[in-house]
Amino acid sequence: MNQQYHPSAGPAYTHGHHESVLRSHRWRTANNSAAYLLPMLHPGLSVLDVGCGPGTITVDLAEIVSPGRVLALEPTEAGLDLARAEAERRGVSNVDFAVGDVLALGQADDSFDVVHAHQVLQHVPDPVGALREMARVCRPEGVVAARDADYASFAWYPLLPRLDDWLQLYERVARANGGEPDAGRRLLAWARDAGLGDIRPSASIWCYASEPDRRWWGQSWAARVLESDLASTALAKGLAEPDELQAISRAWVEWSRSDDGWFTVPHGEILASPAS
Repeated sequence: MNQQYHPSAGPAYTHGHHESVLRSHRWRTANNSAAYLLPMLHPGLSVLDVGCGPGTITVDLAEIVSPGRVLALEPTEAGLDLARAEAERRGVSNVDFAVGDVLALGQADDSFDVVHAHQVLQHVPDPVGALREMARVCRPEGVVAARDADYASFAWYPLLPRLDDWLQLYERVARANGGEPDAGRRLLAWARDAGLGDIRPSASIWCYASEPDRRWWGQSWAARVLESDLASTALAKGLAEPDELQAISRAWVEWSRSDDGWFTVPHGEILASPAS
């Protein structure tokens, strides 16, 4: 990750915010994406949710810690509007919103009981620095929590060669954007390098194997490889040709229609104290 970082620009986000991406992200809940954190939560806590995305996890956390408050953080106002809409839709009022950068958080030291980031560190050019910032704004007795996928550990069946091409392309684009797509296996090392204490590593998996899950996941990626920022970046940087993206998209459709289709997404997770 040698890309020079400019805080005013923020990290490049490989997926972007195309509707095909948001359909996937809106599926995420605290139960299916932050179960490792839930035992640490109770009413009255204050939470910073870094990289809140469309806000489905954020609003779940807000309901759990109410009357405590959650601050939802995104790099842009346009990104925050997605979370605002989710909070309004669900009638949850204990969420505040702020534009911010995980590498230069604007919040004061020791501001939150819990600082949480889901699928964020894989996109940041300095994940160790991001964890240090998360720890800085966390109270000494609080919890820093992070969960990230590990792309090289993804597994699927049937073994379609074009899905191998998809994974290789995604990893090239993510690294060209300054990220580390195999973040899950690195979380423990990053947390240690950041000086966090009482680090509790774990792992969990998303599995798409039922017919509805296959259809949803496969069709999502079939669109994303053609229409999202992943596609535009791959083309702009010369990492793929249009016919390659079309072939990968067709492979995702083929996979989604297979009665034997199976796809697993492993994640690394950490809970830690803000200082050793």
